[in-house]
Amino acid sequence: MSPAVRLLAALLAGGLFGGGLALSGMINPAIVLGFLDIAGGQWNPNLAAVMIAAIPVAAGLFYLARLTRPANQVPSTPKRQIDWKLIVGAALFGIGWGLAGICPGPALVDVTIDGRFLVFALPMIVGLALGNRLRA
Repeated sequence: MSPAVRLLAALLAGGLFGGGLALSGMINPAIVLGFLDIAGGQWNPNLAAVMIAAIPVAAGLFYLARLTRPANQVPSTPKRQIDWKLIVGAALFGIGWGLAGICPGPALVDVTIDGRFLVFALPMIVGLALGNRLRA
């Protein structure tokens, strides 16, 4: 596949993902924080519904990918072990998500709507770049 086609496919997939996040309201930190507020009496189950609806779509697309490509060309999980890097990374992600009510995908969509979200997105991008450098 040519680089231009790969770029176009990535842009289309990203646009579809961002549109889905916006349509479902998941770019609104108040909705996300409402989902995380299980014990506070203000629990909002909308995020769970979005996640549950996404599972069969993703499963169907992975199945289709396996049908249309040789097995060695379908990405698989590179690592199946739980180590300290996975635990620390998951904890940092969860803490950031809980404090801000924003995770990486919605943060990038939010930046296109309101520049104030750069306060979250820029350190996130720096952290991702730093993590890639440390891992290399």
